[in-house]
Amino acid sequence: MAFAPDSPLGKLLAAPMRPGRLGWIGLRTVRRGAVLTPESATLVAGQGIAGDHYATRHDGPRQVTLVAAEDMAAIGAFLGRDAIAPELLRRNMVTSGINLTALKDRRFRIGDVVLEASGDCAPCSRMEQALGPGGYNAVRGHGGITARVIAGGEIRVGDTVERIP
Repeated sequence: MAFAPDSPLGKLLAAPMRPGRLGWIGLRTVRRGAVLTPESATLVAGQGIAGDHYATRHDGPRQVTLVAAEDMAAIGAFLGRDAIAPELLRRNMVTSGINLTALKDRRFRIGDVVLEASGDCAPCSRMEQALGPGGYNAVRGHGGITARVIAGGEIRVGDTVERIP
């Protein structure tokens, strides 16, 4: 639901956000394959991460997936663990210091790449297998977001993640 930019809620939604940081990149070359963890990756506009099996040629809404390290800590806590490995969630990127939910329907930048948040990244049934009993429910509401790649380029671990005003 869109709110008028000059409405009280519209002003709150447009309020400043501190930038975050890209802390991890995951690439899956084949379905159900191992997750590779490069220090950098090339994002292609309208497709996703070059070499990732989820890359699309249809300009769909789920070109890349992101999850916040803070949400991963919550998932671990729900499972009685200190931490969970990013590979277990099978997302493309892990960020820290920025609330990904606040990017809903907004454009944001990672390094020089421009993305647009396109939706929530709901857990799949594989979370029970990857995380154990209760894994699916632990990820609910904490699975991150999906995004489209608007302007491609290279991203690197350590890049700034910031909303575009």
